[in-house]
Amino acid sequence: MIAAHQVLSELDWDDRAPHPRRALVFADRVGFALLLLALFFPASLRAQFQQTTDEELKMTADPKAPGAAAVYLYREEITNEIDRYHSFYVRIKVLTEKGKELATVNVPYIPGADKITKIEGRTIHADGTIFPLTVKPDDLMDFKTKGVQVNSVVFTLPNVEVGSILEYRYRYSGFTFAPTWWIQQPYFVHKAHYSYIPELGGYLGLMYANHIGSGEKVVKDKKNNLTLDMADIPPQPNEDWMPPMNTLRWRIEFFYTRFESGDKSWENAEKNWSERVREFTNPSGHIKKIVADIVAPGDTDEQKAAKIYAAVQKLENTRFTRTKSEAERKKEKLKEINKVEDVWTQKRGTDDEIALLYVALARASGLNAMPMKVVDRSRAIFDYTLLSADQLDDFIVVVQLGGKDVYLDPGQKMCPFGLLHWKHTITSGFRLTEKNATIAITSPGTYNDSTVQRVANLTIDDSDGVKGAVNFIMTGQDALHWRQLALKNDVEEVKKQFNESIQDEFPEGVQADFEHFLGLDDPGVKLIGIIKVSGNIGTVTGKHLILPGLFFESRSAHPFIAQDKRITPVDLHFPRFEQDNVTLHLPPGYTVESAPQTPDVIWPNHALSRIRSTVKDNSVEVMRVFARNFALLDAKEYNDLHDFYLKVAAADQQQLVLTRTPANKGNQP
Repeated sequence: MIAAHQVLSELDWDDRAPHPRRALVFADRVGFALLLLALFFPASLRAQFQQTTDEELKMTADPKAPGAAAVYLYREEITNEIDRYHSFYVRIKVLTEKGKELATVNVPYIPGADKITKIEGRTIHADGTIFPLTVKPDDLMDFKTKGVQVNSVVFTLPNVEVGSILEYRYRYSGFTFAPTWWIQQPYFVHKAHYSYIPELGGYLGLMYANHIGSGEKVVKDKKNNLTLDMADIPPQPNEDWMPPMNTLRWRIEFFYTRFESGDKSWENAEKNWSERVREFTNPSGHIKKIVADIVAPGDTDEQKAAKIYAAVQKLENTRFTRTKSEAERKKEKLKEINKVEDVWTQKRGTDDEIALLYVALARASGLNAMPMKVVDRSRAIFDYTLLSADQLDDFIVVVQLGGKDVYLDPGQKMCPFGLLHWKHTITSGFRLTEKNATIAITSPGTYNDSTVQRVANLTIDDSDGVKGAVNFIMTGQDALHWRQLALKNDVEEVKKQFNESIQDEFPEGVQADFEHFLGLDDPGVKLIGIIKVSGNIGTVTGKHLILPGLFFESRSAHPFIAQDKRITPVDLHFPRFEQDNVTLHLPPGYTVESAPQTPDVIWPNHALSRIRSTVKDNSVEVMRVFARNFALLDAKEYNDLHDFYLKVAAADQQQLVLTRTPANKGNQP
């Protein structure tokens, strides 16, 4: 029987044989580490940096990057596996006040492995005056957990002003590995040079995934050294609601492999992954005894699947708490988790361990359950050209119920049965089949999976005052977000964050005070946020009282309104259904002159907006429905998206007009 910790680490490992020193890097999954040792050479600084030109000094704007706060004049990255160092060199022209922010450089690192051998920098004013970096950089700890500490080396170039040229370089030595060249930067790059001197040997071959949006190619010389020179590189995309940057930003990723083609590499990786995960999740006698106490002989397949899901969800998920230290495990006499039944015995495990336990229990009950390991879509999108199973992050489960695939997320604490966390939807990974494994994609979900209903019961007085109660009723992704946040934070912090998140959903002058949640600890029920509101709303003009027609949309910042064109896909994370039901009790002597009423705004097969009003004796009810049945959208469809939201925004700005009825003066003498 293979050990659990071996499976959970080896299943992250792809088919590549370990490169010298690479095994150590991947074993800890920390990439590289830096240990600060800053050395300064002010006397030789002028000779080591590039000569500054008059054109660079006089530049006040860049026609190649109109309106840019700064531009990169030159960037250089060198990785040398033979001499074991990695170096960076950067030249920046500051064009506006905002561009001065680039004078502060932050280099994250994990102490203890590599050493910085040089940090050099200078600021050059437009008149040619040079101010060298002489202050020792700060070494700050970002965070620390058991076994891992992340620090940052931070330095700020001196005397920076608009028009300055910033130059700096740093170099660290120690363990090196196949690099990723991130070609695009936040600002336009005039020239860039990349160099990689690999240490080739044995039966390993070096390959790379090319994701650059131009015709340049990596050049290999007779010594197998690789270089890339580029010019006029556009800045990396910066639009709202973008997919993960690895799908958009130009880059080249190097990796070692023993296979000649991608198809062979993936075929071998799938085979190895299949064998390991199948052995690990094969139901043992102990597992069969456990499942016999969970399900009943007469249960349907769906009842079995749901009962087992509820059982493993009750276990402590250390992804949302913490992994116990060796001392704690020894004190509590907890053994190392070597098989899935150990997770059940100890009543705790990681998210992946709990997901694999679910597979074993489901199989023991007779269900057709297959594990799938996918890329976390909040982090990245699966890249077939990058021959590395290290891309894959999390285990989910696919169960066949009634002849259909049902995707489950047992490793996500508080995730309801039948729902995937949105980061596991529309993403790819390895899926186990009856015979082997294959690369597959998960389901996108529908708008019915995630709903938010805002219900308001409000009383208006004749001086535009308002008070009442509001309930936010959530299912699916929104409910999952707050429940998982509550696992890692105390009640007051969750209350604070929720209260902050809802403030823009109320009109100007209305104070919303969140009181508490109902159902926060039970993912099987709707999550309800209880809110009290008070304040002033609307405007009194003569005999009219004018109120926002859509109470929750009066300050809504509708997306995609200001931007006419788009270059990147749209990623709204998950489909969503919203419904607002607002009851307004009118002040005495007022009637409704006009209320929101709009023909449906429909984007066929994509989205719909509907507004309806009903006037009763002394009240008006306004209902708004918004349904969006997509999460990802190609940039080619942006015009339709833009037009749809323009119409929605216009409909949401309607007003509710109340008229004061003249008082009855009775019979005159």
